[in-house]
Amino acid sequence: MALTREEVLACLRGIDAPSGTNIVDAGLVRALQVEDTSVRFVMEVESPAPYGEAKSKAEDALKKLGASAVSIVMTAHSTPKPPPDLGTGRKAEPSGPEKIPGIDRIIAVASGKGGVGKSTVASNLACALAAEGRRVGLLDADVYGPSQPRMLGVSGRPQSPDGKIILPLRNHGVTMMSIGLMTNEDQAVVWRGPMLMGALQQMLSQVQWGALDVLIVDLPPGTGDVQMTLAQKAHLDGAIIVSTPQDIALLDARKGIDMFNQMKTPILGMIENMSTHICSSCGHEEHVFGHGGVTSEANKLGIPLLAEIPLHLDIRLAADGGAPIVVSKPDSAQAKGFRTVAKALIDMGSA
Repeated sequence: MALTREEVLACLRGIDAPSGTNIVDAGLVRALQVEDTSVRFVMEVESPAPYGEAKSKAEDALKKLGASAVSIVMTAHSTPKPPPDLGTGRKAEPSGPEKIPGIDRIIAVASGKGGVGKSTVASNLACALAAEGRRVGLLDADVYGPSQPRMLGVSGRPQSPDGKIILPLRNHGVTMMSIGLMTNEDQAVVWRGPMLMGALQQMLSQVQWGALDVLIVDLPPGTGDVQMTLAQKAHLDGAIIVSTPQDIALLDARKGIDMFNQMKTPILGMIENMSTHICSSCGHEEHVFGHGGVTSEANKLGIPLLAEIPLHLDIRLAADGGAPIVVSKPDSAQAKGFRTVAKALIDMGSA
């Protein structure tokens, strides 16, 4: 029998927080999602240590209520530093970026600003690498505008048999996970920094990715919490910067490149998207957003230009239809640029 939001909240009001009030009235329960018998929410706390018991009690209470799957992500505003090693022989806790078990390489696809086609590039690149025989995963980390479920033609909710490990979905040879699979299509994700970081870490470490040659991460535009968390928590093998030739887009692309340089993440190359438009009626070529701006920027910075992708109706229609152009029309001129990037990454040992 399906659970209601009111039933779940009433159940959680029976769980006391260390402050003495219940976790709902204490304002700890955020982003509550109730789907059939599946319950997920974020516990936003100051420090995770005192709240472990409350989290366990909440999981047990919800399962007794009838929840078949319970996912509780605990995020903290600040994490206390561990005490110094006083020579007890115990190894220090790992710090800094770490490799994710089973994943050989992680590549971030980023842009300085939105609307430059970053997510379209990420989905086509993932499918192109899969077509080259690579074992590919795609993490849609664009939490405010998750579009990969639509672009890859994936629907349904990820399952969690034990309430901890999340099973990703798969299509076109790509294993995919997105926050968009956990929310309604028209529902806004109203999360602050700590909640974003907790969700990203959960999608990195609690998703059963399996053995992958490469994980493509579709980042949100800009230089915010998600980008910093990814670079600090996971070992990134490189980043690809997507931009249109327009000067305004290049201004923000430079900031994205500078951010990755500060994070000591290698820049694998730049992609000029919407580079040129060929009229389907008369064959006239027009550079709607200018031309050569990304090429010039890449040369100036000593970064490879991986491809110039045209502005074409078929690319947009393929993305909206759930089968990227490299899948729906693999031999087309429009798919050529994405296949070229995939082969270049494989040749340079990055994928």
